[in-house]
Amino acid sequence: MTVIEILLLISGLFTLLGLLSFALVSIQEKHNRAGRISLLLGLLTIALYTILILAPTGVQIAASILIAAIFLAGIILLLWPARKTLVPSPPPDKQVDERTIIFARARLEPGTERYHNYYREHPEHQPVDDAFRAHPGLLTTGSAFYNEVLATSPEGGFFLTESLRDAVDGPISANQVRRSPEQMAHFVKNLAGYHGAVDVGICKLQPYHIYSHIGRGSGVYGAPVTLDHAFAIAFTVEMSHEMITSAPRMPAVMESAHQYASAGAIAVILAAAIRSLGYPARAHIDGNYRVIAPLVAKDAGLGEIGRMGLLMTPRLGPRVRLAVVTTDLPLIPDPPTFETSVLDFCTSCKKCAAVCPSQAIPFGDRSTHPDGTLRWKIDAERCYTYWTRVGTDCGRCMAVCPYSHPDTIMHNLVRFGVKHSSNFRRAAAWMDDLFYGKIPLPHKPPDWIADAKNDS
Repeated sequence: MTVIEILLLISGLFTLLGLLSFALVSIQEKHNRAGRISLLLGLLTIALYTILILAPTGVQIAASILIAAIFLAGIILLLWPARKTLVPSPPPDKQVDERTIIFARARLEPGTERYHNYYREHPEHQPVDDAFRAHPGLLTTGSAFYNEVLATSPEGGFFLTESLRDAVDGPISANQVRRSPEQMAHFVKNLAGYHGAVDVGICKLQPYHIYSHIGRGSGVYGAPVTLDHAFAIAFTVEMSHEMITSAPRMPAVMESAHQYASAGAIAVILAAAIRSLGYPARAHIDGNYRVIAPLVAKDAGLGEIGRMGLLMTPRLGPRVRLAVVTTDLPLIPDPPTFETSVLDFCTSCKKCAAVCPSQAIPFGDRSTHPDGTLRWKIDAERCYTYWTRVGTDCGRCMAVCPYSHPDTIMHNLVRFGVKHSSNFRRAAAWMDDLFYGKIPLPHKPPDWIADAKNDS
């Protein structure tokens, strides 16, 4: 063989190996479309390089130059630090009254004094709220995806989270252990990781992190929130890719409840450990927050608030659940970050908006809101109303987000390019649509869940 033919053979084998590896990974992840396309491209690669090796020398030289140019362009696209100038969002200039959020309003019982008092003060919420109350509801018989067997799992998860409600705070040891803030920051981060947290960050607690009034959980409904801790520890737990990709069906809410309970348990343990060191600490868990967890997590350096209104972490995207511990334990905050690559990717991707069954996610650019922030804002009423119709907490946006792919070498190579190059971000969004589809279909659930859906 000539030198040109050897080089063509090497580049062909390299391309084929990459496509076959991606096909194998895709099939393992149940992304059958991506697997089929990769295999098809592999066959085309074999055919193309076979033709080139048998072609005249002039054609081989021209093809080699073109292939080298394509490979070089790919490397430049991946490594060249092309960036876009994006303006960070200012922090909110006001606090949020927890009573006004959709999850607190969903707990209002028609006919009660609390119900009448709330809608007397906020009549603009009553029509949409009464409309979603006309639907079956979350985990309720008659909803589109309800299954009486599978529903027992999220019911158990939410039961555990509710059982932890009164354990979020407690007595403080009189024996105060003293270490440097650096040592304590290192300890609490590793302690959270030991119990199952994926990413952990620390920030100073800010007024806009804190709800103004209690709307859920322990304490008196409507009472002003009094929380004067100095620091906040935010952490994530990973949600199963296999379970979430079946969203909006039952496995998604099963995983959601499971990881809310996991995050809640970790937060309760971490807060209790800090109180044992002699410092006040409170866990903030699902249904019993005093803080807005995504805002705390953002300021703790864990990610950015993306198009779908969820925290987007660089490693797992929105496929996480959050919890927070606030404390007066002296700690070292993590340096503030502004991850422009995430916001830039969300600006061009729009896949979550395209698949949203309730059309609650905006397609446009970030906009300025009355609280002074620059962000995307989902229509929470549309989103929650869909939940009450299907009986799950949906998760379709999370399932299709390109950042939600598993934390593997192949996907992390794409994440590396996305982080370093705005050009690569556009290419990555296009490739994700090509291999996975602009509007991907939900995956089949694991076999043991499919079996539970069948009547015996």
